[in-house]
Amino acid sequence: MKISYNWLRDYINLDIPAEALSTILTSIGLEVGGVEKVQTIQGGLEGLVVGEVLTCEKHENSDHLSVTTVNIGDESPLQIVCGAPNVAVGQKVIVAPIGTKLYSEDKTFTIKRSKIRGVESFGMICAEDEIGVGTSHDGIIALPETVKVGTLAKEYYDIEDDHVFEIDITPNRSDATSHYGVARDLAAYFSIRNKNIKLTKPDVSNFKVQSTALTIPVDIESPEACPRYSAVTIANVKVKESPQWLKDRLNSIGLRPINSIVDITNYVMHETGQPLHAFDADKIQGKRVRVRTMPNATPFTGLDSVVRKLSAEDLMICDAENPMCIGGVFGGIDSGVTETTTNIFLESAYFNPVSIRKTSKLHDLHTDASFRFERGCDPSNTVYVLKRCAMLIREIAGGEISSEVVDVYPKVIQPAKVSISIQKTHNLIGKEIERPVIEKILLALEMAILRSDEAGYLLQIPTYRVDVQRDVDVIEDILRIYGYNNVEIEHNLSYAVSHINDSKNQRLQQLISGQLTAQGFFEIMNNSLTKGAYYRELSTYPENKSVKIINSLSNDLNVMRQTLLFGGLESIAHNINRQHADLKLYEFGNCYQYVNNEKAGDESARNKNTGDDLLSAYHEEFHLGIWLTGQKHAPSWTQTAQNVSVYDLKAYVEGILKRLGVDFSKLVYVPCENDIFSEAIAIKTLSNRNLATYGIVHATLLKATDIGQPVYFADLSWENILKEVKRHRILFNDMPKFPGVKRDLALLLDKNISFEAIEKIAFKTEKKLLKKVNLFDVYEGKNLDPGKKSYAVSFYIQDAAKTLTDAEIDTVMKKLIKNFEQELGAKLR
Repeated sequence: MKISYNWLRDYINLDIPAEALSTILTSIGLEVGGVEKVQTIQGGLEGLVVGEVLTCEKHENSDHLSVTTVNIGDESPLQIVCGAPNVAVGQKVIVAPIGTKLYSEDKTFTIKRSKIRGVESFGMICAEDEIGVGTSHDGIIALPETVKVGTLAKEYYDIEDDHVFEIDITPNRSDATSHYGVARDLAAYFSIRNKNIKLTKPDVSNFKVQSTALTIPVDIESPEACPRYSAVTIANVKVKESPQWLKDRLNSIGLRPINSIVDITNYVMHETGQPLHAFDADKIQGKRVRVRTMPNATPFTGLDSVVRKLSAEDLMICDAENPMCIGGVFGGIDSGVTETTTNIFLESAYFNPVSIRKTSKLHDLHTDASFRFERGCDPSNTVYVLKRCAMLIREIAGGEISSEVVDVYPKVIQPAKVSISIQKTHNLIGKEIERPVIEKILLALEMAILRSDEAGYLLQIPTYRVDVQRDVDVIEDILRIYGYNNVEIEHNLSYAVSHINDSKNQRLQQLISGQLTAQGFFEIMNNSLTKGAYYRELSTYPENKSVKIINSLSNDLNVMRQTLLFGGLESIAHNINRQHADLKLYEFGNCYQYVNNEKAGDESARNKNTGDDLLSAYHEEFHLGIWLTGQKHAPSWTQTAQNVSVYDLKAYVEGILKRLGVDFSKLVYVPCENDIFSEAIAIKTLSNRNLATYGIVHATLLKATDIGQPVYFADLSWENILKEVKRHRILFNDMPKFPGVKRDLALLLDKNISFEAIEKIAFKTEKKLLKKVNLFDVYEGKNLDPGKKSYAVSFYIQDAAKTLTDAEIDTVMKKLIKNFEQELGAKLR
């Protein structure tokens, strides 16, 4: 948000440089992202001075040029050749001496010593358009005779450079979304620093009603969305160009002046933080305003000429027949002020922030008004701001107040009351601040002290401070105004926070994070809120098991994620769009499901649950997600480009399990039916506990996230994996001193039997001597019975204590063959 330094000085008598003020603003919680110097006239009239024409003679080599001598207050006058027809002796003029820079739109030129038709010229006598104070080029500027020679042009025109602060307003500080709000914070800051700084609020005591001939009643039919609506009518105004001071104020903060009425409403909004809207009163059908909602899908044409379909929850400002404006968000094309408007209906309302936020998000309309309303404006300020705006309209555009102020406020919003303890204040701040200082700060922030005793204060919080509801909020305000840097840190500072060892979970997360990072992965952290539309067609993660968000900020954040997959896909799409297509990503995070045993997804079942039952209806589980896409490595002269594959993903998953000490002899790999994958494998324990699922992400999901290349995803159930993790003790063994033996078997099996089944039986049969089992060939085809295949498997057998005899090796192999025959129906080829 932009705040003008000169504009601030309309409300507070600042006498410190803009850069110093920038530091103060940041120190009191209004962080300044940058300070920009702004000139109302380009160049600021630097170098230009007032001169007096002493002589003026016709140029002997030109019919339209004159040779003049001009006194600018130096020791000797300047000879200047001038082409203006109105130049004359005795005139006071604006002179640009040699070296002065003049600006014309985006061009800059410097006045130089020159020879014009044989006569030397040492400067330039200026016209309005040449220095930016007007548009006329008919002749030079002739100033009043009383102007003193040598006066700087910027002093004569009262040109003052401005500085604009770019303030990063946090969502809770709606009270600081205006120049007066920022000035109020500054006044509080200076109130305890012995500075003679006073805060001045524009006076509206002279507001008077001239007539009631144009009274327009207001009906609030949706008081939840619009708790207060204030309005007044102004007749016989003249919509015209705004005065220069008003245009300068708006230009300084980047607003384009439009006309006097619109400019005044914008000016007052940036002055007070309260948005206003001006309607053409003659276009209000039935001469009655209704604040209401419209039927779903009602068409509405905005100021941008775009036709939008309204939601049944959108708050509309309507006349007796039609909607005129999306309340607090966007005006309509048929009701706004134009050049021909003579009568105005001026609105100053308080709208429910949640209602405004929903409408703004739904229609993707983010205006200055919605920015303020959705953060929470001051419900007590509508009438004051209305009067302030109406008085400015009368002053600038003429007209007369032609109705009493209409103020519909069915249920008055009471200011919050907060008690604070002096002891708690000192404890939280870390310093004992004197009570008179605390009281000065509270009063400067307009927090009324209802009761004061030895223990603390009972305060009434102004309604514009929607963020102050608890004692800690008040204490935070006291500290930021007092100054964080004024709280000394003792050299012998001790702390009471005891060191807590990281949990096993955290240590193992860090272990695997380090491993993946070393393998070239990047960690991502996505929002646990996601788009409900992702789950509409899924059976593995059905929509009715989603944990839904009430009053979600947008449809893109309306459920809690059931899987980490979609956040990763969004990250991949984001990076691919920015020319980063080769990605290895991982994320740790919770996933959530509604798992009520009555009826998953039944809203009535959800509503029945209370207390512990309600908590048991929801399941939260910690997962690790891994994504691969693109190329393994960039092509070079030593190797061609090669895309990642599901086998690369499998290797990374197995690497994680091995690093954690999971016993692979107790795991099985089984094909998995999961509709987020086109093909997938699940890694399970012998007791059927799922540890990981990995595979190729289904093409329909890639299309939904605008990804045009294969993506491989692994979902690791971290909590299940931790149950299989062995205690990490480093056990040292001697290197084997005795040789091992490899024996091969060719097994004829049914096609549906996997190698994992062979491996599982092998390690169950021989736990001591069998060290490795390896599949080195698979054959299907001629010379085999239908439905059969041949596995060529090697078995590595070794005893750490002795050299195995042939008889011992044969005994092991016979046991293996027997169990393969009995459990798998295998035959030796």
